[in-house]
Parts: sequence; C-alpha cells; structure tokens
Amino acid sequence: MQNPSQVLYAAGSLVLEDKPIPTLSPRDVLVRIAYVGVCGSDVHFWRHGGIGAKVDPTRGLVMGHEATGTIHSIGPDVSLVSLGDRVAIEPGVPCRHCTPCKAGTYNLCKAMRFAAAPGPPGSDGSLDVHGTLCKYFRVAEDFVYRIPDAVSLQEAVLVEPVSVAVHAVKLVDVRPGETVVVMGSGTIGLLCGAVARVFGAQRVVLVDVLERKLEFARGWLGCETWMPDLSATPEVNAEKMLETLGVDGVDAVIEASGAASSVETGIHVLRPGGKYVQTGMGKRKIEFPIATMSEKELMVRGCFRYGAGDYELAVSLLTKKLIDVKPLINSVSAFEDTVAAWEKTARGDGIKNLIRGVEE
Repeated sequence: MQNPSQVLYAAGSLVLEDKPIPTLSPRDVLVRIAYVGVCGSDVHFWRHGGIGAKVDPTRGLVMGHEATGTIHSIGPDVSLVSLGDRVAIEPGVPCRHCTPCKAGTYNLCKAMRFAAAPGPPGSDGSLDVHGTLCKYFRVAEDFVYRIPDAVSLQEAVLVEPVSVAVHAVKLVDVRPGETVVVMGSGTIGLLCGAVARVFGAQRVVLVDVLERKLEFARGWLGCETWMPDLSATPEVNAEKMLETLGVDGVDAVIEASGAASSVETGIHVLRPGGKYVQTGMGKRKIEFPIATMSEKELMVRGCFRYGAGDYELAVSLLTKKLIDVKPLINSVSAFEDTVAAWEKTARGDGIKNLIRGVEE
C-alpha cells in the first residue's frame, strides 16, 4: 500500500484500505504521520456514524484529527518548515477570504476544511475532508507547528486538545487571582484547568460525577474537586458546591462536559457579573436558566475549536513544561488496532489513548 488509511463507512464499519498519496499545491506539505490521538468524537463516529452529518457509506471517510508527524515533502513555495521537521498538525484549514477569516476568527469559517469531517448530507462529496489516520497527510504549511526536541511526538499529539483549552480560557477571560470552576474532568476539562492555572487562576475546581476522574485531577493538577449529587437539582448542587468552597459565587465557569445539568449548575454557581464559556458538546437543545443569567448579568459565550495564536501558545506551554501532558497518555495502539484504541476510550480506559502511525 502506498498510503494505508483507516476508512469509516458507517457505524461499526472501518476498513483498512489504500488511498492515493495526495498531490501538493505550492504551499502545502505532506506529513508522515507518527501518532494520532483518540478523541471522543472518533468514538461517536465509530458508534453512530457521525455527529450531525453522517459519513456517506458510498464514499467513506478517513478518520483522525489529533496528529503529529514529520515533514515528508513540501510544495515549491513552502518556506515555514523543512523536510524532516517534527510537527503538530492543526487539522482545519479555512478559506482565508470570508469575513470571519479576515476578522481573525478563522475557526468560524463556514468553508473550513477540517480533518475527518463529512460533507453535508446530499452533497457531492466536495466538502468531505479525509483525516489523519493514514500514512501521508496533506496540509497547508502554516497549519503545522514545529515541535522542539524536548517534546516527544507522542506528547505533541496533546497540542490539539491543549489548543481547545487555550481557546476556552481566552474566551472566558481568566485573570490572576480568580476562582475558576471546570465542569467535567475529561481530557478537555483537565487541560482547561491546567491552562486556567497558567493564566493566573488562584483556585481551580474540577467537577465530575466519577470519583476516579476527580482523583486523577487532584493528583495531576493539584486542584480542588467536587462531585455533584445526581439525585439533586442543579440549584441544590450549586448551593452545596458554593458552601463547600466557602464563597458566594465563583468568577468563571468553563463547561467541558456538555451535560444539561452541568450547564445549569455552572450558571448557578457564578457570582453576579461572572463569566461562562460552553466548551463541551452535548444535546443541541437543552433547558437553560436564562432568567438567572440575566439577573446576574453574566457573560456567556460559546467556544468552537481553536483560533489564531492558540496552537502557538499550546506548543509553548508544552515546550516550557508549564503543562506536563505525559501523565495523560495511557496507551499506544498499533495502526491496525485502531478499533481497539477507540473502544478503550469508549470504556473510559485512561485519559488519552494514541494510535501509532503506519510502520514500515
């Protein structure tokens, strides 16, 4: 095979097959994939065939979007990287011409070509973008980031979720001395807590319904934790949390679970004038305490992937050892064992499971 690729055709249907080696435009690079991280979205695709838009079973889609590798070849006009450079891949390239792109919010570009993203139902496939679970992946030169020798290619896979956390913490405007509550202590929640601390948060509190996750959070981040009562209302849980923390309200909430009850609790624990950012993805419609939001004059924002400067900062945080992601990596599976890696994540085994690139 010249470019072995893991192609998903439908829920539960993954096929290892050959794909052509992509041709390069003048400013493209070809990355020889070293490692790919397993994201919760991969598991959702594997179990349900997509998120919103489904994979077209006649075309299939190469999966994977958290990836690192080495520069294998470059287009004639490439100047930012060289052959052999070790890089982290930002897996979405925008159109560069629309209003959001020109405003510097390219993550909101409607024509974004994001790795392992199917085109809309009924399309001709022109918007399908194959992902990084392959031997060779093509990307624009300014969407790969050199990784210093001090950071391994395994660790650098975490640059992608760290960038999500950087984006969220920027949006919620964490400031020195503040108390920040993170709802959900999965990969993104943990990293949001770590980035919030780097930004100067005095107290970081991680919330989850699983004690083993909270135990890891306490050990890795050295933060405070809190477990809600699943039989109680969000209002009661918020009251209990604030009583435990000994405060009347917290400065900022980063919601990283997507659970409706978690969203409500997050709104209720904020102080008047507090800040909230929705990072977790859950149901598309939920009941929301809008009166409380208005009465407290809360700043409430959405959060989608990452934008300008987020990847650079994420690489810097790992390079300077301000965030140590090694303890988050639990397993590395062979390329041929992709499904096993997805199932590990589906079962909640570990924080971050990796898939090794195609070996010679």
